[in-house]
Amino acid sequence: MTGIGIMQGRLLSPVDNRIQCFPRDNWAKEFALAAQAGLDSIEWIYDLYGADINPISTDAGIDKMRALSAQHGVKVFSVCADYFMDRPLMRANASELEERLSTLAWLMHRCRRLSINRIVLPFVDSSRIDTDAEIDSVVLTLKRALRMANETGIEIHLETSLPPSKFAELLAKFPHPMLKVNYDSGNSASLGYDPYDEFACYGTRVGSVHIKDRILRGNTVPLGKGDGNFVALFDCLRNIGYSGDFILQTARGVVGDEVAWAKQNRAFILALCCSNMVKKEVA
Repeated sequence: MTGIGIMQGRLLSPVDNRIQCFPRDNWAKEFALAAQAGLDSIEWIYDLYGADINPISTDAGIDKMRALSAQHGVKVFSVCADYFMDRPLMRANASELEERLSTLAWLMHRCRRLSINRIVLPFVDSSRIDTDAEIDSVVLTLKRALRMANETGIEIHLETSLPPSKFAELLAKFPHPMLKVNYDSGNSASLGYDPYDEFACYGTRVGSVHIKDRILRGNTVPLGKGDGNFVALFDCLRNIGYSGDFILQTARGVVGDEVAWAKQNRAFILALCCSNMVKKEVA
């Protein structure tokens, strides 16, 4: 059975009405809460909002993360680098890009100290790729980033809003085992992409999955209430033999009831996993 984790902050009340950010004051509490919810891991957030206090930045902080992980049996395998939403790895002048690539290199080395195996780089929303010129810029950036990946052993997982064929063209420039796809079910639903089309284009490069649901060209909603085709998604994942984890990045529920909400969303994924295991056995 593959693991089920959760995006950092989703087990705590929202901070400053933000849907997603590093929980500056209460991050340590989530390890125990994740264990209560039956979750295997937390996907850590490194963002601009919490950069000055994120424990991943110091050796003492890393030691505390390790201790809490061991105490509660909740791993940290991945980092969602939302820092690069506010400081995109494109549309930057030469000095800005150098500074941002330096931050990425530093973050990869910090991740290595924690035995984290991947960084998710978001190219969506404010950091989305809009033009062919921006694709060319991202290609040059990724060439440098992949040298860092080789040095540190940290995979780079791209989350983009590119159409399937365009995304496949970008990936084809890098037949590199350290560059993979982060598949986000909610973003794909909101953009009207079909999982079968997406996986036909780049399914073999999918290395991680964010689970959420969204309305077509709209907001995040509870799982099963939007336009996400989860049956098709899990069929595609079964067809490629996906053995990675699932990170819950779902719509928020009732404030104060986050653990129960996480349990409900975990059960939603388990039901889909079990259904696809039956299909596999029948086949």
